[in-house]
Amino acid sequence: MADSLIGQVVDLANVVDYQDGSIVSRTILDKEVGTITLFAFDAGQGLSEHVAPYDALVQILDGESEIMVSGEKHTVKAGEMLIMPAGAPHALDAVERFKMMLVMIRE
Repeated sequence: MADSLIGQVVDLANVVDYQDGSIVSRTILDKEVGTITLFAFDAGQGLSEHVAPYDALVQILDGESEIMVSGEKHTVKAGEMLIMPAGAPHALDAVERFKMMLVMIRE
């Protein structure tokens, strides 16, 4: 857990930095009921299709991402979010570099 963020007003887009050719992540909260993780994806990076056992909310903080959920492509831009249901196959691609917050809620 990022103790330095507790009780602080934070601009989430500034908590993780882009790195050329990489995906950077930082978990800011990890509890039994769920996690909150920030990611910075460089252009051309992505996550291959996978399934999560929990509902997940993706909030784009900067840039734009293509997110495929159960075969349906969604373009999600800064300020927008997408909820991915538990068990739904999904993948992410950085059409341009982007930052996102991922909130996983465990049952």
